[in-house]
Amino acid sequence: MKDEIMTIIEILPELDIGGVERHVIDLSNELAARGHDVTVISAGGKMQSQLSAAVRHIDMPVHKKNPFTIWAYSRKIAALARREGAQLIHAHSRVPAWIARWAAKGAGVPYVVTAHVVFGNKSPWIYAPYRDAARVICVSNAVREGMKDCFYANTQVVLNGLDEPKVHWREENLEGPVKFLFVGRLSPVKGLHDALRAMPEDMEWTLDVLGDGPMRAELEEISKERGFTKRVTFHGYSDKADDFMARSSCLLFPSYTEGMPLTLARAVQIGIPVIASDIPPVSEMAGGSADLLPPGDLPAWRESIAGFIKTRRAELNIPLSSVPTLEKMVDADERIYREVIENFNGGAER
Repeated sequence: MKDEIMTIIEILPELDIGGVERHVIDLSNELAARGHDVTVISAGGKMQSQLSAAVRHIDMPVHKKNPFTIWAYSRKIAALARREGAQLIHAHSRVPAWIARWAAKGAGVPYVVTAHVVFGNKSPWIYAPYRDAARVICVSNAVREGMKDCFYANTQVVLNGLDEPKVHWREENLEGPVKFLFVGRLSPVKGLHDALRAMPEDMEWTLDVLGDGPMRAELEEISKERGFTKRVTFHGYSDKADDFMARSSCLLFPSYTEGMPLTLARAVQIGIPVIASDIPPVSEMAGGSADLLPPGDLPAWRESIAGFIKTRRAELNIPLSSVPTLEKMVDADERIYREVIENFNGGAER
């Protein structure tokens, strides 16, 4: 079925703020641009407007962790798949994976799941939809390795790809007071609380924070307690992250865990210096660089941040080749879709 148009349903919890949302938007838009019939199902959110007009969005509360809700919406999606002639369902995250499992069975079509992170809860029953999926796409080797005891042998790594940025960082951004930048969800695993506590009080700098989330009030309070209210600006969600990267001095990436960090990948594309955590997917991108910092190690972060302010240099060097193009990523997903559909149809014929 090479080059044939496919009818695909993508399911994710929400289209609010985050790497999963960015991934599904980019994937769906590119698939639609190639002529495929793509429907995205989610609870909606701030990023929904970034879906192409060629992609249909259906609003459903597929983020709710309620067995009765999951069952009810799997039946609705199964009916939709039968009605629209969907050939494959692609789920992103755990609740959508359960929905896809039941919906695919009801519709008589295969499903695949993308694993975007290493989950903390490794209870075997949670990952039944992953083990039963025709394929589990892992966004990094770190995710596949971290979840190997849950996903078994049906995994394939496809690194997240990004389109070419329209702006790039320039050396002149190092002139004057250092302008640090943080981009991400304001949650504990992103580590911004550590960065705020590590920022030096006796040096010149500013910090722009792009993102929102459950820790925002706490982070604003930390900033206030440290006397940084005039230095740290909380912008909330912004679709101008590329522009901020292009004109800032250095990106702070203090995460405790990631799947394949899209913010960091974008920073590599744009060329901004980065101070980053030593976590498996970042180390994978950096080729095991010794210039990564232990997450949560405040003395190490304080020293590195102060060192950058003094020298205007970040020693971390992540090669651009570690970031695939969006086209390469979608090529790989497209091949997986075709293989899964062909194998499923072949099995049905036998």
